[in-house]
Amino acid sequence: MTPSLLTRVMRDADVARNLPMPHWDVLVRQARHANLLGRLHHHLAAARVAVPERPARHLLSAATMAARQHLSVRYEVRTLLEVLEPLQGPLVLLKGAAYVMAGLPAASGRVFADVDILVARERLDEAESLLTVQGWSGDKLGAYDQRYYRRWMHELPPLQHLFRGTALDVHHTILPPTSRSHVDAAALLKDSVELPGSPGVYVLAPVDMVLHSAAHLFHEGEPDNLLRDLSDLDLLMRHFGSQADFWPRLLARAEAHGLAGALRLALRYCQQELQTPVPPEVMQRSGADRSASWRERMLDFMYARALRPMHATASDAWTAWACRALYVRSHWLRMPLPLLAYHLLHKALRPAQTEALEDNRH
Repeated sequence: MTPSLLTRVMRDADVARNLPMPHWDVLVRQARHANLLGRLHHHLAAARVAVPERPARHLLSAATMAARQHLSVRYEVRTLLEVLEPLQGPLVLLKGAAYVMAGLPAASGRVFADVDILVARERLDEAESLLTVQGWSGDKLGAYDQRYYRRWMHELPPLQHLFRGTALDVHHTILPPTSRSHVDAAALLKDSVELPGSPGVYVLAPVDMVLHSAAHLFHEGEPDNLLRDLSDLDLLMRHFGSQADFWPRLLARAEAHGLAGALRLALRYCQQELQTPVPPEVMQRSGADRSASWRERMLDFMYARALRPMHATASDAWTAWACRALYVRSHWLRMPLPLLAYHLLHKALRPAQTEALEDNRH
């Protein structure tokens, strides 16, 4: 497929120079649907592209909202550091919150719905108790979903603060234990890195940060955010790629965590879609430079459509089918077939809303 206008501009900001107004309208709409409007603002500003007044207002508004969210995240991190201090361990941030607190390029214009942290599984109950006392509640889900999260998932049921309304995801690893990849959560915590100037606040090691982003995109990514998540990966690899031995360590760590497949797809599509500068030998060693089987060629077909803005101007007749197929694939990767069949059947026959109503009656 021909790259979308947004993808072409994210590859090269000069594409936006002298765009006619109808094209600016399309660009803004695509960026909004991809949750990349704030990042697009910074991308164009860094390249000193003159943006007409009307689209500029939309871009600036999105960037301002992202900056406001970043201030909120910083406040939440300080609060969490105090709340979880009795655990006497590091506060390990994941994904967007980690990018913001570490000042990484991937934080540029980044918006997100929640703060994600990583806690050792044996400390989950204690962490949940401490958070509950301080106003964090996870009781909005029905009984089945509560059991599903606590028994099968890699995180507690989503928490929300009773007064501030902010959302928190408490992970004990980065993929469900039932997943076909067997991530070493202890190694993630052991190799996490303390942020300079923020005692007690940690983020994953650079290679683990990239692998977590890749695992999230290709194991559980939501269609509306796939291109944004790919952009995160692009910025992370551009930033960390200049470090000595980063690429060999990334390949070795992917094998150790069982994430070589997710990394292969991340490298392939980052280079194809956003022209990420991955060394040729890394592409070759990972197998990212070729689609060796019909399954991977099918994935290429689907991701060519899913890794685009979810907007009519960037879709074709196969886009909706591709997104649905990748949704099913993500569940298949995260749980064995019997559990998947049971879970999907339960959801189909007993919607969460009905279950919540029944729980309230009891």
